[in-house]
Amino acid sequence: MLYRSVLLGTLTALLVLLLSPPAGAAAAADGRCAVLAPGASPTAERAVAAACAQVDAGVWYSWGGGHGPQPGATYGQVDPDDPASAHDPERLGFDCSGLVRYAYAQAAGSDLLDGVAAGQFYTHRAAGRFTAAEGLGPLLPGDLLVWGTPQRLHHIAVYLGAGRMAEARQSGTRLMVSDVRSAGDYHGAVRIDPGPETGHLFRTWGSGVWTKTGPSVRAERVHAFPGPTTIRVACQKHAESVTSDGYTNDAWSYLPDYGAWVSNIYVRGPAWLDGVPACAD
Repeated sequence: MLYRSVLLGTLTALLVLLLSPPAGAAAAADGRCAVLAPGASPTAERAVAAACAQVDAGVWYSWGGGHGPQPGATYGQVDPDDPASAHDPERLGFDCSGLVRYAYAQAAGSDLLDGVAAGQFYTHRAAGRFTAAEGLGPLLPGDLLVWGTPQRLHHIAVYLGAGRMAEARQSGTRLMVSDVRSAGDYHGAVRIDPGPETGHLFRTWGSGVWTKTGPSVRAERVHAFPGPTTIRVACQKHAESVTSDGYTNDAWSYLPDYGAWVSNIYVRGPAWLDGVPACAD
């Protein structure tokens, strides 16, 4: 009888072990906001922790929230396209990019990602970018997921690992942990490099300035700068002339973070940018 009892106990233990989900799957299913996979940098892990602290505190989504002079929750605004935002001016919280800005400011000790979702994805501080076609396999906790098109990225969230993310999703809800919505208009992800800035950095001027697929005003649009933006320039070349505010310039700069071109007439500095090499044909 003793042998039989031991045998039954062993079989029961093996059955429980076989039926139990892997540790990562259990973590993903229990709704915790935390780093759910290995491999992230210390800064990325701190960014996850900062975002998750706001999730765990039950902070509200608030349209426009988090975009004050300093990173942190602010009262929001009414989104004219969303009736659910009527109470956002009364709610201290974050919108999607406000949460990302705060998380990385806490993690890095400086305001690395002050801007909206598109600016955060196209940041010159990118250590790498991943397309939607690559899936979630190459991603690490702290990577930033974006949705939309190259012309209009409308949402951003912090990846936790195990197919989960922390996000400020929409008016009327609190910050939350969600399954990554990799279907629909999921665009890809970016990994942030909080180290020293590298490359040839310049600042644009004006608003609504479009980058293009080629050095021509007739080329397809890629992304519009909503206002003055820091850009990284890889090289420049003489191409189609552009006239604006009484000035004409035929130089164009290639921006590797956008995979696109912009006329130098919209870049602060001389017509031919100092220190930037000419592009090879």
